[in-house]
Amino acid sequence: MSTKSLPLLGITAYSGTGKTTLLKQVIPLLRQRQIRVGLIKHTHHDVDVDKPGKDSYELRKAGAEQTLVANQQRWALMTETPDLMKVDLNYLASRFDLNLLDLILVEGFKDEPINKI
Repeated sequence: MSTKSLPLLGITAYSGTGKTTLLKQVIPLLRQRQIRVGLIKHTHHDVDVDKPGKDSYELRKAGAEQTLVANQQRWALMTETPDLMKVDLNYLASRFDLNLLDLILVEGFKDEPINKI
């Protein structure tokens, strides 16, 4: 992974005002211009990309601190953070493979000191 950092651009507004709808239209436009986009989305809801009954879910629930699920099309790393007081945007951005991206869009994180629309 490179030591470079990527620009972060936040899209912030009240819930239900169309942030995701806007991003669904902007991301393809950026891709048409060969801008490789990463996305960080903040949510106040419980997030679980895994499904009960699946092996990866059961192994994570058994106590694995990190679980990586992978196939030929994609992979996802889940990290348990029960003691985390606040989600750290810069830490999350540092988890991306910076060699594969040109820009990270951020939905939410309205209090972070980054450029925002």
